[in-house]
Amino acid sequence: MHYGKILLPLLPLGFTLLAVSSGCQKKGDETGTPGKPVSITVEVYDRGTDGGKSDPTNNNWTDWIKAKVLEEEHIAVSFVRVNRWDETSAINNLMAAGNAPDLCYTYNWDMVNSYGLQGGLYDLAPYVDTLLKDLKEFLGPDPQIPGKDFIWRSQNQDSGALYGISNRYMYSASYNTFIRKDWLDKLGLPLPTTAQEYFDALTAFKEKDPGGVGKDRVIPFTLTTDVRWTAGIILESFIDPYLSFKEKFINTVVERYMLVPGYKEGMRFLNKMYNAGLIDKDFPLYKAEDIMSNLIKSGVVGSIAGNWDQVYRENVSLMTDLQKNVPGALFVPVDCFPSDDGITHKRGAPVAGGLTVFVPKTSKNPEAALRYLNWLARRENVFFLQFGQEGISHQIVNEIPKAISATGGWIMNSSANVDYTPFVNGYAMETPELTARVLAASYPSWPEEYIAEAYRIASTNAEPAPVVPVTFYEAGPLTETLVNKSTNVYIESICVKPGDFDRVWDAGVQDWLVSGAQKIIDERRAKYTGPEN
Repeated sequence: MHYGKILLPLLPLGFTLLAVSSGCQKKGDETGTPGKPVSITVEVYDRGTDGGKSDPTNNNWTDWIKAKVLEEEHIAVSFVRVNRWDETSAINNLMAAGNAPDLCYTYNWDMVNSYGLQGGLYDLAPYVDTLLKDLKEFLGPDPQIPGKDFIWRSQNQDSGALYGISNRYMYSASYNTFIRKDWLDKLGLPLPTTAQEYFDALTAFKEKDPGGVGKDRVIPFTLTTDVRWTAGIILESFIDPYLSFKEKFINTVVERYMLVPGYKEGMRFLNKMYNAGLIDKDFPLYKAEDIMSNLIKSGVVGSIAGNWDQVYRENVSLMTDLQKNVPGALFVPVDCFPSDDGITHKRGAPVAGGLTVFVPKTSKNPEAALRYLNWLARRENVFFLQFGQEGISHQIVNEIPKAISATGGWIMNSSANVDYTPFVNGYAMETPELTARVLAASYPSWPEEYIAEAYRIASTNAEPAPVVPVTFYEAGPLTETLVNKSTNVYIESICVKPGDFDRVWDAGVQDWLVSGAQKIIDERRAKYTGPEN
């Protein structure tokens, strides 16, 4: 089977467990015996079962993992579900109860760092060159920090400790805005190219009901309570494009731009949309994506924003199910939010993909957990989990794997099965062009040109933030509080009458500052060592 040329080096098939002198101390039977394998628990996201998704702890993929790692490493794996949409609280509860899985992952790096500093996590640094050699080789050099391997990306710059391993994102695209082209066509409207044209198009959707769903049912734009992401491409277009990276970085708190100059005007625009009846009035109830997804599939939604490939994702089936319900319906990406300089600046995807893998101190078998993580990183294991069996989840077309719609236990609940390979997100091919080809071929229900165009738009004028090689501490214990408070500020500021917007937003930001955001800003300003502009 030929998968084309691979950028990442081939990994050795064999593995030798090396003795180490510090870090993980053995608890229980770390190596297992011929009659008794060592047992570990591994976190996996539960994304629900809508769209044909399977039980994340019990499907053909988990069966394959369990059988192969048992045979090759004598490790018995069982998976523990964690709700994807409530992961921070769920992991906090598991950690507090001492019941966290042996191997965990989260998108909340500040929480990982906080637990590490409190002594709640194993320092993985002593094992990078022993238990984690294959993973180190797979992740390769850090493209943003010359002379350093990517596995060290999350290393504490003061102590040298490595409390978690960042996953590596292989693409440049981050997010897009999608709009119903079939509705625009019925109204004789072109694809919008500015925020005002976008606003006007949504207004036409509301007033003229081009889908014939009933004017009282039309939802021109919908989102979830994670406003900073599901409307992020709109909000961030209002940020001063010439603001120095230093000021933007210092004023970014728990990955939210609430204090960055210009962002407030983006919120004012969303408030204007809401009061014009263009935003789903029930969005404050959508903590998870399932309700929003069902609305989109039913055909009543005119536009959404979010992940660059959101409508094409097989595990969500937004457009697939929409077209079953509404033949001819079509969402397309649009690039219509230029900044003041006329350029559609966007957040580029960071090389570090946001997910962090870690081992809690409550783990009974920490070394086995690391052996499992290293086993996953072997080339043949990663690529089987990403592509599956030929004829079942992919076929070879023009010497590259092209995804086909799998059924039953072979359905992937997450794109490229990232929930089972949390250290990498995306196909690692030899060139960006080949990566784009494989990526475009990985959406079985859609022509490759659809995916290529969405990727092109999301990558246009998109730049990842520079890396600041400094370890910050203040955010860790404050993260959950600040995330929850920011959610409330976003929702309240969108939903108030225009005359009350400034009062509500300013009061919410002030409360956010005194709740800990100011401490984080002060630390970032005092320790900043990155570029000045």
